[in-house]
Amino acid sequence: MMNIQGLMKQAQMMQKRMEEAQNKLAQQEVEGASGAGMVKVTMNGKFETKKINIDKSLMVPEESDVLEDLLIAALNDAYSKAEKAKEEGLNEITGGLNLGGMKLPF
Repeated sequence: MMNIQGLMKQAQMMQKRMEEAQNKLAQQEVEGASGAGMVKVTMNGKFETKKINIDKSLMVPEESDVLEDLLIAALNDAYSKAEKAKEEGLNEITGGLNLGGMKLPF
């Protein structure tokens, strides 16, 4: 049976690795795109939008609904990629251990 000190040490190591993963995710950027790359969104691993690029040919006032739809699609694509990067980072820390839906701080 493992002693309490050993358990505490493991918990501290896991916490340190989680903090490192959070910092790494904050620096990592993903790019979502739509409209064959005419709209691009750059987002970090903390789901903060950092940059939006819109092809000038989409800047037609009469067709603003098309641009809005493409922007939403690009944001969703970036979010999906950031979520995947987060999951991969978490798997590196836990070694694929299922934490039973435990809500983590990132």
